[in-house]
Amino acid sequence: MENQYFVHESSYVDDNVTIGAGTKIWHFCHIQKGAVLGEKCSLGQNVNIANNVRIGNGVRIQNNVSVYEGVELEDNVFCGPSCVFTNVPTPRAHFPVHGVYTRTLVKEGASLGANCTVVCGHTVGRSALIAAGAVVTKDVPDYALMAGVPARQIGWVCECGAKLDGSLECHCGRKYSLSDDKLTKI
Repeated sequence: MENQYFVHESSYVDDNVTIGAGTKIWHFCHIQKGAVLGEKCSLGQNVNIANNVRIGNGVRIQNNVSVYEGVELEDNVFCGPSCVFTNVPTPRAHFPVHGVYTRTLVKEGASLGANCTVVCGHTVGRSALIAAGAVVTKDVPDYALMAGVPARQIGWVCECGAKLDGSLECHCGRKYSLSDDKLTKI
């Protein structure tokens, strides 16, 4: 049976990799052993998926992104061009960690803007939106809009990505409620 996914001829896929149906891997990518990519994902040019990384369904990873071991992307996550993940909180070249990495989780539907950085050990909440160039140094709540260095919450966003005003009702028809600094869809 022929592959139900596409890998450009310039890319490398190691042994023991799982790639879901409908996934497209474009130019100069490397998918390392033990990685699992869901269905209908798109990996742009020069993307590296490290050993044992788990990527959900419908994930879009733009050019020049490395998803290092210890990072997990749930379904429908968007990684903008050149966004950065780390996996060791205090890296030293002469003191290697020998495969012990700090976990980072990006939850379903979250979007990471171009050139943002997610420092390891944090969770980016469901449908959160990280602005271009922001540096995430703490956990991000569901639906939070984060910007700056370090990233600070500057508002709330709908699942569709639109910034919410004080009514917490989106033009798309979704409605939210805020209680104890947590936004929930109603």
